[in-house]
Amino acid sequence: MPVAASAIYFLNLRGDVLINRLYRDDVGGNMVDAFRVHIMQTKELGTCPVRQIGGCSFFYMRISNVYIVIVVSSNANVACAFKFVVEAVTLFKSYFGGAFDEDAIRNNFVLIYELLDEIMDFGYPQNLSPEILKLYITQEGVRSPFSSKAADKPVPNATLQVTGAVGWRREGLLYKKNEVFLDIVESVNLLMSSKGSVLRCDVTGKILMKCFLSGMPDLKLGLNDKIGLEKESQLKSRPAKSGKTIELDDVTFHQCVNLTRFNSEKTVSFVPPDGEFELMKYRITEGVNLPFRVLPTIKELGRTRMEVNVKVKSVFGAKMFALGVVVKIPVPKQTAKTSFQVTSGRAKYNPSIDCLVWKIRKFPGQTEPTLSAEIELISTITEKKSWTRPPIQMEFQVPMFTASGLRVRFLKVWEKSGYNTVEWVRYITKAGSYEISILISILALITEAPACEDSGTGAIYVNLQKRSAEHMAFGHQQRC
Repeated sequence: MPVAASAIYFLNLRGDVLINRLYRDDVGGNMVDAFRVHIMQTKELGTCPVRQIGGCSFFYMRISNVYIVIVVSSNANVACAFKFVVEAVTLFKSYFGGAFDEDAIRNNFVLIYELLDEIMDFGYPQNLSPEILKLYITQEGVRSPFSSKAADKPVPNATLQVTGAVGWRREGLLYKKNEVFLDIVESVNLLMSSKGSVLRCDVTGKILMKCFLSGMPDLKLGLNDKIGLEKESQLKSRPAKSGKTIELDDVTFHQCVNLTRFNSEKTVSFVPPDGEFELMKYRITEGVNLPFRVLPTIKELGRTRMEVNVKVKSVFGAKMFALGVVVKIPVPKQTAKTSFQVTSGRAKYNPSIDCLVWKIRKFPGQTEPTLSAEIELISTITEKKSWTRPPIQMEFQVPMFTASGLRVRFLKVWEKSGYNTVEWVRYITKAGSYEISILISILALITEAPACEDSGTGAIYVNLQKRSAEHMAFGHQQRC
């Protein structure tokens, strides 16, 4: 792994060295002179934060009236170096009462040297968490007289946190009611040609959690992903249960997730941070259930008239509904007059974006509202430029529906005190880049996504009952 820093310097705006620390012997102590002469005095500080002078690379960042300069002579991890600077400044501010400037550095030389020895070893960043470092570097910094931030309270029960096991959560938390809120938020991206063929279709999703749990709980999350179900059936020596499974791509986790356990058991196990955080991100490219299909018909009637007919069908369950549906239908710039007929919602012409904007506040499932419009165009003597025919765009939000088919099978909470927890889950599907190309005088048909039969409730949050996996449908069962 490339190093992040061979030396670090803190300079004021005049170029004077306030404090420095050499971590490796491959750079000299006077390398900062090259930075001062070739960069600061030539007034090239704002052009690029990475410069190479001679055989050394300089990475620098200005914070308040201080320049932080990292020097490296070999191949370096630039992203890691800048991340280290940002985290180090956050750490210093936590000790200095929220201030980081030339005065704060001059007043806290000893503390800064002690911190620099702890947060980097031989050019490699170490633990920079203020909560953990304050457990064994208890010296308080000289606080700025202008800082009104209260001093951070010491964290109790330091043994587990000093090891770095759960630096994102402190012990001693206590809640009267232990609850976990789980949000699965997905964005559907669609690009369809004027001939009805899908050019791009994928789903990007994230799982958000809000935890109000006492103590130091251990959580285990089960999803209906294909790899996880197959691994579970192997460990339990029984065939996998029937039902829809999905394949997750490009999965990224929060630092609290136990990656060793995920690689071996394919289960998401973690000790959650307190409050709200993003547990994971993922992407789905196969088996996407489109929540809407659009059937546009646009006809040109001579040089000054157009007819627009658009039908939008919701293919999710009849007991479900979409909110804030907006359909933007492009029209030529020379549009002079429009008239509408809609079976649901409201429509108007927006000349600033050259679109017919059709809004439906609440869109029930298994319905087909239509829009019919007549458009009069301005007749010009000069030759009319060809219309570029931008695609139709949609905006929507469908609660309790996932385009990927992702479902939470279980969410288990273990804590040594054995308290009872209440788990809630919510599914939301939104429009990402949802575009349908149009073809003049030719019907552009979107391939119909499979309809879903749903017997669920329309609740915003649904209680996650502690039942067997096959019955855990969060208050309702859904099949496609």
